[in-house]
Amino acid sequence: MPAAAETQALAETVVVATRAEQPLTDVVADVSIIDRERIEASGAAGLADVLAQLPGIEIARNGGVGGTTSVFIRGAETRFVAVFIDGVRVDSQSTGGAAWNALPLAHVERIEVVRGPLAAIYGSDALGGVVHIVTRTGEAGWQPSVEVGAGSHGTQRVAASVRGAQGPWSLALGVQRELSDGFNVQPAANPDRDGHRARSAHMRLGWTPAAGHTLTLSALDSRMEAQYDGYMSTADDWATQDVRTVGVTWDARWSDVYASRVALGRGTDRYSTRPSPYQTDTEVSTYLWQHQWLQGPHRIQLGLERREDRLLNASTTPNRTRRSQDAVALGYGWAERGRALQVNVRHDDDSEFGGQTTASVGAAWSPRPGWRLRANAGSAFRAPTLFQRFSIYGVPSLQPETSRNIELGAQWRTGVHHVGATWYRNRVRDLIQYVPGPGPCVNGSGTWAGCYGNVGRATLQGWTLEGGTQMAGVRLTGSLDLADPRNDLTGKRLTRRAARYATLRAETTAAPVRWGVEWRLVGQRWDDAANTKRLGGYGLVNVSLRGALARDWQWLARVDNLGGQAYETARGYATGGRSVFVGVQWTPAPSN
Repeated sequence: MPAAAETQALAETVVVATRAEQPLTDVVADVSIIDRERIEASGAAGLADVLAQLPGIEIARNGGVGGTTSVFIRGAETRFVAVFIDGVRVDSQSTGGAAWNALPLAHVERIEVVRGPLAAIYGSDALGGVVHIVTRTGEAGWQPSVEVGAGSHGTQRVAASVRGAQGPWSLALGVQRELSDGFNVQPAANPDRDGHRARSAHMRLGWTPAAGHTLTLSALDSRMEAQYDGYMSTADDWATQDVRTVGVTWDARWSDVYASRVALGRGTDRYSTRPSPYQTDTEVSTYLWQHQWLQGPHRIQLGLERREDRLLNASTTPNRTRRSQDAVALGYGWAERGRALQVNVRHDDDSEFGGQTTASVGAAWSPRPGWRLRANAGSAFRAPTLFQRFSIYGVPSLQPETSRNIELGAQWRTGVHHVGATWYRNRVRDLIQYVPGPGPCVNGSGTWAGCYGNVGRATLQGWTLEGGTQMAGVRLTGSLDLADPRNDLTGKRLTRRAARYATLRAETTAAPVRWGVEWRLVGQRWDDAANTKRLGGYGLVNVSLRGALARDWQWLARVDNLGGQAYETARGYATGGRSVFVGVQWTPAPSN
C-alpha cells in the first residue's frame, strides 16, 4: 500500500486489488487511490495528468491534451494496462489499450490503481497494471453543480452536474464541454494551430429494492476531436476518438457469509480521421458472475467471465473480426492480526489460440506497529489484438505476450509520516513487434513490406521510493523512481521511458486559499528502439489554487509549467509551454 492513498488510507476500502471490496489495510498489492477531493485540488486538465502524479507512472503525449497519450506503469506500455470504467473494460483491438486522451476527468469520483500484473484476476491485458475509474454517484440530498472556466490557447470549459438520492433510488448526471484553439504541435511540419473540441456525458442510476441488494446502471459517452498534422500534409487534419461504456451490475449480499455479483458491460472505441479517411471500431462485451464467501478472516472467491471482442477495420480480412474468451477464476484471501495472504488462479480459454492459465500469490506482514512488509509474484498475458492478427500486417498464428513478475515492498507509517520502498522485476516474453521485411502476412512483400511477430523480450525492473509528512499545516508527498526498462535482445532502453523520474507535491487545505505546488522531474528518454534519437530530460512546476468566492461559490486557478520549460515527450511534438486556467464553480449544499 504505497502513498497515494495519503492521510485517509487507513480508513479506505478498495475494490481493484481483488475485484471485491476489502479494507486497504488487508491489500497485499501495490495500490494507490485518488479521490474526488484530490482530483479537484490538482486542477489537472486530463486523467493521464492526474495519474502521472503517482509513483511508478509516466506519460507521453503527441502534443496537446487531445493528442494520442500513452500511460506507462512500471515501464509497461499502454496496451499492458487494463482499464475499467465502473467495471466496464475499455480497450482498442487496433492499437491495444485505452484511449487516454478521450477519458474525461469531470465525471470521475475515484481512481484505483494497481501496479503489477493482475491477470489471475482480470485476464488478458493486466500485464503491467490495472486502472479502475469510478464515476460520480448520487448521495443523500440533491446537489447541483456548475463550473465555467477559461485559459491559455483559447481554452474554454463548462460543466454541469446533479447528484442525489431519494429512498431506494440514487442518481448522478453530468455533462462537460471544452474547446481549445491549441498550439502548433509539430513546428517542423504544418505551421498551424492544433486545437481540440471535447464533450462528454455521464449517468449513474442506483436502485436498492431490499437490504443488501443494489442494481446499478451506468453509462459514459465521450468524444474528443483534435487537430493534428498528418505525414507530409498541409490540410486541416482532424482525429476523432469516441469512447462509450454502458454497464449493469447487481450486487447481492445473501447472508453474512455469502455475496454475489452479476455484471454486464459493453465498451466501444471508435477512431476516425478526416479529410484523409480512416476508421476503426472496437467493441468489448463482458459478462461476469462472481461469488464470495467470508468466514472470519478467510475470503474465497469464484468468478465466471466471458469476454467478446469485435473489430471493424477496412484493412482486416474479413473487415469484421471477432473472438471470445471464457474464464474461470479462483481466489483465496486471509487477513488477521497484521498478516495477509492472497492467492489467485485463472484459466482463460480463447476461441482462437486456446487456453492460458495465470496465477499470483502475495503476502504481507506487520512485524511491529507502523511497519508493513509485502511480497508478490504473478504471471500475466496480453492476447494479440485482432488488428495484429488479421490486418494486412497481421499473422493469425500470433501467440499471447506473457510475463512473470516478482516484487518486494516495505513501508513505515506513523501518524502523518510515512516512507516506503518497492523493488520489482517483470520479465516479458513473446513481445509482439512490427518486423520490417518479407514475412508471412499480406503486406510481406513490396516496398513497405513488414509483418507483426512474437520476436521480442523485455525486462521491466526498478525501485520506487515514496514518502510523505506534514509540517505547519502543509502536506508534503513525493516519490522517486529508478527504472530500467530494457529490450533483452538489444540491451537498449525501451522507448519514451526514463531511467529516473520524480514528483514532489506540497499542499494545504488551510483557509482562505487551498494551494498545491507540484514539481515533476523526468530524466532523458529515447524516442527510437535503437536509442539514437534522444529526448532531453525536463523539470516542471505546476501550481493549483482554490478558494471561496462567496457562499456556495468557489474560484480555482492552475498554472502548468510555471517556468515555461521547453520539452518533448514524443520527438517532433511540441508541448504547450506555460499555460493558465481560471474558473469558478457553484456547488450549493445538498437539499432534501
